[in-house]
Amino acid sequence: MARTKSATTKRSTAAGKSEKQRRTNAERSAFFARREAAKVLRLVLQGDARRRAVGSIKSLVYRPSVRNKKATFALVCQTLKHLCIIKEVLNADGILNSKWKKQEELVYIIVYDILFGQAILSTGDAEKFLSGRRDALVSGLASLLKRRKVKNVQELIALYQSPDISKPRYVRVNTLKLDVESARLELEKQYSVQKDELVPDLLILPPGCDLHNHPLVVNGSIFLQGKASSMVAAALDPKPGWEVVAYALLADIDG
Repeated sequence: MARTKSATTKRSTAAGKSEKQRRTNAERSAFFARREAAKVLRLVLQGDARRRAVGSIKSLVYRPSVRNKKATFALVCQTLKHLCIIKEVLNADGILNSKWKKQEELVYIIVYDILFGQAILSTGDAEKFLSGRRDALVSGLASLLKRRKVKNVQELIALYQSPDISKPRYVRVNTLKLDVESARLELEKQYSVQKDELVPDLLILPPGCDLHNHPLVVNGSIFLQGKASSMVAAALDPKPGWEVVAYALLADIDG
């Protein structure tokens, strides 16, 4: 009986250590993803302010220096989607009037996680500071919903959407994994879909479609890509045997 109890205790202890290690690894990964996302977000916002983009979000995220590409891409896209809301909540709380103004992009990322994400924020000075303001941030969001006379966050996002949202959503099919017709049929289960007249593997969806978590995007069968970017390959029309080198002019992400 004593041996059985001892063995059970050891297994329980080992399981506890294993779970703690997994949690620690996840927290460490999230810590770095938030900082990588903040660097990309800074470049995107700087490009918007100067009306001179330094590259698409995807090209910035998929450069070699970014380790956790999937998490970083999702954080940047979702933070941008909620950015107007995040800024209003922060302005009401006065957080960015403090020393955190110099790290505002990181603050935006962390506040997104606090208000809309599911991350456990137990590592990092910025995370600890903002986690301590969680109640104030949640209260600020509730006040904003009430002030704007909307029922939920999705309705609030709709209020902030710019006129550019009327632009269609372009989707390029990865024909190495899926043919265009199959992609069209799959997307038509949820959306109205048209084929582009100029680019053969480009599909056109209604404005405002959020496809970042769509299975075809997740598994790489389709890419979210603007028409201008998609036209490059169609215009080049590379032939079998060609060697094609793609260059992207990007600013120093740490600059």
